[in-house]
Amino acid sequence: MVIVEQEPPYAADLFGDRIDVARAFTADLAQYGEELGLIGPLEAERLWSRHVVNCALVAPLVHPGRVGDVGSGAGLPGLVLAIARPDAHFVLIEPMERRTDWLAAESDRLGLTNVTVSRGRAEDIRPDPLLDQVTARAVSALSKLIPLCVPLLKPGGELLFMKGARVEEELLAAEKALRKARIHNSEVLILGEGIVPEVTRVFRARVGH
Repeated sequence: MVIVEQEPPYAADLFGDRIDVARAFTADLAQYGEELGLIGPLEAERLWSRHVVNCALVAPLVHPGRVGDVGSGAGLPGLVLAIARPDAHFVLIEPMERRTDWLAAESDRLGLTNVTVSRGRAEDIRPDPLLDQVTARAVSALSKLIPLCVPLLKPGGELLFMKGARVEEELLAAEKALRKARIHNSEVLILGEGIVPEVTRVFRARVGH
């Protein structure tokens, strides 16, 4: 029997009138996630706090427009953001077929009309039109992620990468990649302080024209 974390009280505040869709997604991920290799065996016990809420905190940073999610996997953050932000369109980029099958099927189950699933590696995808923003979570270090994602963006587009506690070290190691991408004003945002037990760290940067 899968033990699923109880929904925390702050989840409804983050999702507003979309909370029922978020509940359905979380229940589906708990039911099918381990079997499909989307989440580890212990993750159902912390699905809300460590994963769903962690991603939902990024929703206010999303602009209406076209947003790519690189290495979308289980739909974290892509499907969570698509639930929270129906005013934006999300292109979920994922190379593994069983994961793209899950993303497409789950989008249909949840009635999400603002999702396109694109199977392939980020370096092989050429979205048309180019994207306004690109997100990624637990994909790769900044030094590798930046050159993968910048070609997906339109001039002046924005990177929103969810990172771990060592993001400042990653930034130092990514100086060359930042210069090459003409990124001069990057920042690390700490989201959810005083609200959730585990804060979300986001590397945000606008790509030069």
